[in-house]
Amino acid sequence: MIISEIFLSIQGEGQWLGMPSVFIRTSGCNLRCRWCDTPYASWNPQGTEMSVQAILDQVARHSVEHVVITGGEPLIHAEVVELAAQLKLQQKYITLETAGTLWRDISVDLASISPKLSNSTPHDRQGGTFAKAHESTRIDIPTMTQFARSTAIKNRQWKFVICRPEDITEMEVLLAQLPEITRQQDNIFLMPEGIDAAELQKKGVWLAELCKTRGYRFGARLHISLYGNQRGV
Repeated sequence: MIISEIFLSIQGEGQWLGMPSVFIRTSGCNLRCRWCDTPYASWNPQGTEMSVQAILDQVARHSVEHVVITGGEPLIHAEVVELAAQLKLQQKYITLETAGTLWRDISVDLASISPKLSNSTPHDRQGGTFAKAHESTRIDIPTMTQFARSTAIKNRQWKFVICRPEDITEMEVLLAQLPEITRQQDNIFLMPEGIDAAELQKKGVWLAELCKTRGYRFGARLHISLYGNQRGV
């Protein structure tokens, strides 16, 4: 599979916020989010073809338990299923980060699913060339239902990028179509959109207030706050 980068950092999002983790970033994505902060794995995919064993060898250089398989969209690559299986044999805690538009029968400890709301559609980027394809692909209810029901996935969290207060209504309409997701069974995080600390702080203030009144979890983006929008962190 094509790998963009493998690096040691701390988890910046979700329920394992702050956990030292090895990140395996695959390259290639079936979506084209307007605000994508890893264009080198999506809009302009770059990377090196690597075998599962070569990836495992690089992960083994770091003595941490948590491994995050991310992208791009890692489920584009069929080999990701074998990669997860081999990591589990090494007693790693595996988080899979996905947009929830593609399904493979994969066994992981945590599926971190980030459905893309309409704020992601690139109407103005590159003349809107990718807007129609993105809009038709970004939400897949049957696939997200598979993630919610899979017994091979031990735990799951749902992360939504929020740009404006109206996005909450759109998110709740989506959640109503997924009765398997409840606030008791799954973690629902709302994350402010932004690729620098100042923008995250500005949007985070009003989003935190909405989380308090609506009962959702606020999703920090710690890696952006600490390191900014750069690779390998």
